[in-house]
Amino acid sequence: MSGVTAFPDLLARRLASDPGQPFVTFYDDASGERTELSVKTWANWVSKTANLYADELMLDPGDDLRIDLPPHWLGTVFLGGLWMSGLTLDRTAPVAILGPDALANGSTGDATLRMACALRPFAVPFADPLPDGVLDHGKLWAGQSDVFSPLEPAVLDEAPDDRRVITDLDPLSAQGSSLVAGLLTGSGSLVVVAHADESRWPAHSQNERATAAVRATQPIS
Repeated sequence: MSGVTAFPDLLARRLASDPGQPFVTFYDDASGERTELSVKTWANWVSKTANLYADELMLDPGDDLRIDLPPHWLGTVFLGGLWMSGLTLDRTAPVAILGPDALANGSTGDATLRMACALRPFAVPFADPLPDGVLDHGKLWAGQSDVFSPLEPAVLDEAPDDRRVITDLDPLSAQGSSLVAGLLTGSGSLVVVAHADESRWPAHSQNERATAAVRATQPIS
């Protein structure tokens, strides 16, 4: 399969062929978290996120969105939501999704509408109240429908990738999003490692049966 294909069509193909296959597996070596999303679960998250973009962030196809998160499984979900909704990443956008560090540092730019993610396991809400005017992703996502009817979804033009790739790339970076798109287009899957502990990397790779590795930086030996 090759050529330009609308994102919902690619997702529907994967759902028809291997809905139970792991698509995104996430490790955080700092916290010990491991999260895994099958193709079907990832697709449900993407639909919920697309509905959240439309209903809570009031975004329409062609609008820009800022997302300031560290490498995380939610980054792949937000990326899929962008593709489903026909939105564009832009670090100067007036609507922003922020991780806890970006929120604490006040690095919101000129964003007039902000939603924050606690990045806690199971995407639960923040333990403490957020500043006035900041939406809590953990309180909003569960109530969203897992059915979304896209109006102008993105089209993807990545070569099919059938590998199981372990990486420390940010899925929202240019290289990371290209990797996710290729794996979706093919029959591949992704293992994202945050705060990578090099001593644990070989075990992660072996346990997850990774067939390839893509590193953001050359690991220090």
